[in-house]
Amino acid sequence: MNPVKVGICGLGTVGGGTFNVLQRNAEEISRRAGRGIEVAQIAMRTPKPQFQTTGIAITNDVFEVATNPEIDIVIELVGGYTVARELVLKAIENGKHVVTANKALIAVHGNEIFAKAREKGVIVAFEAAVAGGIPVIKAIREGLSANRINWVAGIINGTGNFILTEMREKGRTFEDVLAEAQALGYAEADPTFDVEGIDAAHKLTILASIAFGIPLQFDKAYTEGITKLTTADVNYAEALGYRIKHLGVARSTASGIELRVHPTLIPADRLIANVNGVMNAVMVNGDASGSTLFYGAGAGMEPTASSVVADLVDVVRAMTSDPENRVPHLAFQPDSLSAHPILPIEACESSYYLRIQAKDHPGVLAQVASILSERGINIESIMQKEVEEHDGLVPMILLTHRVVEQNINDAIAALEALQGVVGPVVRIRVEHLN
Repeated sequence: MNPVKVGICGLGTVGGGTFNVLQRNAEEISRRAGRGIEVAQIAMRTPKPQFQTTGIAITNDVFEVATNPEIDIVIELVGGYTVARELVLKAIENGKHVVTANKALIAVHGNEIFAKAREKGVIVAFEAAVAGGIPVIKAIREGLSANRINWVAGIINGTGNFILTEMREKGRTFEDVLAEAQALGYAEADPTFDVEGIDAAHKLTILASIAFGIPLQFDKAYTEGITKLTTADVNYAEALGYRIKHLGVARSTASGIELRVHPTLIPADRLIANVNGVMNAVMVNGDASGSTLFYGAGAGMEPTASSVVADLVDVVRAMTSDPENRVPHLAFQPDSLSAHPILPIEACESSYYLRIQAKDHPGVLAQVASILSERGINIESIMQKEVEEHDGLVPMILLTHRVVEQNINDAIAALEALQGVVGPVVRIRVEHLN
């Protein structure tokens, strides 16, 4: 059979890695795909002399690739929302399959893109959009297709995980580690997407849709960053037998779907609690399989390229199959997606770590316990650090049993209303991930 002709849009880190892998492993990839895969055109803004592109058509216009009649598959690696969306829709309109690593694009515009792809009978593949080189989308969409998925939890942003690892292992401050992460290239000059959980929420939105068969709903994902965490919180968690991770959690409940990214205490003996540095991990709990953990490099030139090329192989295999029998984009048939609602964070249920700065006076603990009890909040354990007095207040560390978040919010408001007795309360959610 004639080789499939591919156009790569964007020859940056991931684009360059994809090109290298396709060139280096051409024979092996061809054996797996059943036919050759040829890079016929590349769109890039500036020349990249480090890549051997002799004999390949080069352009600085990505839309030229999308409209090139010779191209069968467009690989979108330009990133962002606007140009990428226009490029993908243009490629689909021209009957081309698409492979992308763009999590923001899929999370925000995926419903529109998949509907257009279905109309045109083409595939949009996006394994590389979540967790880099970890094939977690394929695992949930295909390998776990016999299961009713109960929950998905993931460390899906390497920058945040690097920061929390350094804070725990070396006692460094958030600001200090963030500066190093930027110097090492792990974090952007503006690190908001990483440290505030937006990047992880893009990925979690995609995982939740595939796990539960719901439309993509990024706008309903709750996000909370790690910027307010202190080394004291990291150390207190450690003393209690927990690790703090910036976790994405999607959980199916009778009331709706929890979709949330936030700092989380995880028991230190859980495998996912021991995922350190820039590594990623996703844990999936199914009713038949139980809990499974997928671990690996969540970013980087060749790990991400590995997923891009794997998608490319899948698309090539599917090009000769009946479009109606292909694996659906979001795992479930498009007309079978559920309208199960996404719950507001106030309706989600969790256990909690509370750091309460309080006067070390008789009766204060009783006041705290009374406020919690009135709202149905049971204390699992308590730890007090009298030697760490600051401004006349000492930290009181509480772990609670599971409770609806609105009750915790009400309790915190009541505690902070005890002016002069209780200072600001720090709250971190706890997940045991059994």
